[in-house]
This record gives sequence, structure tokens and C-alpha cells, in this order.
Amino acid sequence: MELNFYGAAGEVTGSCTLVRHEAGCFLVDCGLFQGGRNAALRNVRALDFDLHAIDFVLLTHAHLDHSGLLPRLVALGYKGPIYATRATVDLLGVMLLDSAHIQEKEAEWANRHDRARHARRGWDVAPLYTVEQARLSLSHLRAIDYEQGFEPYKGIRCRFRDAGHILGSSFIEVDVAARGAVRRIVFSGDLGQPLRPVLRDPEIVDHADILCIESTYGDRAHRPMAQTMDELTRALQQTLTRDGGNVIIPAFAVGRTQELLFVLADLVRTGRIDRLRVVVDSPMASAVTALTVKHEELWDAETRELYRWVQHNTDRFSVRFVEDVEESIALNDCRGGLVIVSASGMCEAGRIKHHLRYNLDRRECAVVIVGFQAAGTLGRRLVDGARHVTLFGERIPVRARVHTIGGLSAHADQPALLAWLRHLRLPPHRVFIVHGEMAAATAFSNAIQSALDWPAPVIPEPGRAYEFR
Repeated sequence: MELNFYGAAGEVTGSCTLVRHEAGCFLVDCGLFQGGRNAALRNVRALDFDLHAIDFVLLTHAHLDHSGLLPRLVALGYKGPIYATRATVDLLGVMLLDSAHIQEKEAEWANRHDRARHARRGWDVAPLYTVEQARLSLSHLRAIDYEQGFEPYKGIRCRFRDAGHILGSSFIEVDVAARGAVRRIVFSGDLGQPLRPVLRDPEIVDHADILCIESTYGDRAHRPMAQTMDELTRALQQTLTRDGGNVIIPAFAVGRTQELLFVLADLVRTGRIDRLRVVVDSPMASAVTALTVKHEELWDAETRELYRWVQHNTDRFSVRFVEDVEESIALNDCRGGLVIVSASGMCEAGRIKHHLRYNLDRRECAVVIVGFQAAGTLGRRLVDGARHVTLFGERIPVRARVHTIGGLSAHADQPALLAWLRHLRLPPHRVFIVHGEMAAATAFSNAIQSALDWPAPVIPEPGRAYEFR
């Protein structure tokens, strides 16, 4: 048996692991590369292996850096099933179609604005995949309940377990029978931080022969929640009350937007903020919020209670979901008093770029960063203190205050990751540290060795096969 990491190896995006065993092979996740100048080219060149040899695909969750290449996988010839939790299947029905729409629009924009270069080359830019191809990929999805054991292929038994990261997120236990023995491979996917709003805490893992564990925040501890709420409260009060500006919050449409709405509502309920007018300007975030309400059974008890309060206090906490483009454009005329939550979470695409264009150069406004910003993204440049950024070909000065609220991360920090690993009865035979930039992955490897006294984990090289007997 061997594992081959085609993404999220020494970086955060592009999760894709190919597992070959005696009888065949399967894929765990199939994600987009995001951020940096070469991301588009890498997505085109991804999936450079025999797709017809893949027997099935397992999906940890719906975020595009784990799922966003599924339409291309199917378009290139994959014909088998794609297994995911029920909530993940629901989310993908929104997310993959939205991603395909963006792919088509960006290709259309590139062809319209660079006709001369395309004429010299003799061809136009093609979208990575189309809406129709995304729709076709949805027909391959197979919904599985949490904790339900299933056998996607002879000699392989799988189980999805709640990872507490976003709605429907899972870590996956895969038992592979080979040569009279059973090996358990555990793929952590993205693990959530315990005691976060909305979702239940991650389930524990007690056995793994081979473990692939994420390390997004493997080099740090998140700011305590109390400090996070203090900083968010100050940013809101200073901008909305004292300065009369807008608060712009780039937020992932899946998970982060819904968590943020409950956090903001709780600030009002507890009296830390008198009242808030919130606008969610993302059709996908609106759809995902509706799905989050549909899957209330996955919430924790505190969130259920808060949701009932919100329903009866719309005069103090109002949320407006913006759907059409005209209504979104009209928000640019509002000079103050709004909290505008919009996608994408790393400021790379979508409506958030328009809101930044109209608010970044205003000293009375604020940008609140509430999620991970991958290297090379516009969001990362703002976090790193850029004084100017380029939006739609225009150089924009950054005069608004930029707040980084790290404590709201949906990813487990180093202490939470180590606590999760301590539930294992014995150290795995092999540990692979994935889904982390090199500095974070290296720091987490060192922490595992010092805190748990395990052998040195492996930070895999992209494309290299790691064999097990």
C-alpha cells in the first residue's frame, strides 16, 4: 500500500491524497489550489494520474480547497462514486455550482479584456470547469451518515466522524484489509477548535496505524475567546459608533459566515453592543445559512438557545441577506453604520473585492479579518500591513484599520491538535503532517515529538509515493 500527496503538502490548499492498495486505489479529497500567481496553472495541471484506476473518492468536507476540483475530476473521465456526509452533499450542491459560475465568469472577463494577446495565441482562456460539468459531478455524490460504517470497495471499510470544523465536516477512518491484516488510516481533514459557537466539538480518535493530520495552525495557539470578543467589540464600537464608518468582514461563505452571525448576535444579546445592522452579501452564504438552519441537529445546545433569541429580537439584531447584484451595488452608497459580511474569505474573488474597493481608502472604516489567509492572497497582504493594494486594475490606498481576530478560527490550534492526538492509545506507525505551510508543519512536527514523545512525523513531498508493507 502507498500514499501519494498531490496537494496540501507543505502548503494549505489543494488537498488531494491518492491511496493505492493491493486491489485498487481511492482518493481522499480533491481540492482547488488557492492563492499565489501559479494557482490557476496548478489547477489546470492537477489530477495528473490515472483517473480511470480510481475506485472511489472520500470527501472530508465541502470547503473548496478540499472539494473544488471534483467537477474537473469527473470532466476528465472519473466515473465512480464520491462519498461524503449528508450535510456535505447538501453544501456541495451550492458550492460547486457557484465555483463553476465564477470559473466561467473569470474566463469570460479574461477573454474580453485581453483580446489582443488571445488573438496572437490563437485561442481563448477556457474555464477550469463549467456549470454543467459541476452539475454532472453532483450526480456522483453518495450521502453517508456520521458513524455509519460502509464498504465502498471489497476489503475496505470506512466511517465518517464529526470533525467540528464546518457543517458536515468529518475525519475519516479507513480500514484496509491486506495480506491477512487490517490497517487503519485516519485522515483528519480539517479539525475544528473545541468550544466554538454553532457546531459540536470534534469527536475523538483512539486508534490509527497511519495518520494524516492537518497543521494549519500547528505553530500557534489561538487568542483566548474572551480576548477575541473584546477586540471585536472595540472594532465595532469604534467604527460604527465613534467614527461612523462601515465594518467590512471577508468571511468564507461556508462555516465562518454562519459562526460570525451567531457571535455578533451574542454580543448584542449580552449587551456588549447595543444593536447591529448586518448585511450578508453573498448568495452562496445565504444558501449555506439556510442549510445550516436545516441541519440544526448538528448544532450545540448554546447555539440553539441563541437562535431562539435572535428570532424574537430582530429590532436589536437585524440581518439582511443580499441576493441580486443591484442590491449589492447599492451598498456602496452607504457610508456608515453597516457590518458587511461578504465572500470570499481570502478576498480573492466575489463581492468582497467591491466592498474593499469602496471602503479601504476611508479612515473611518475597518476591515476585520476572521479567518486564515493563505500566502499570496489579497487577504494575506492586508494582514501583513500592505499600504496599497490593486483592485480591478486600480491602485487603492489602505487607510481603513485592519483588525486580525485570530480567535475565531474554525481550525484547531496547536494545543487543540495535540489534545486530539493524546486520545490515541498508541502512537501511529506513521504520521504525515499535511495542510499547513512549511513553518507551521515543521513547528507542529517538533511539538508532536516533544509533547507526545512520538517518532518524527513526515511532512510529505508533493507527488512522492510513500510505501507501507
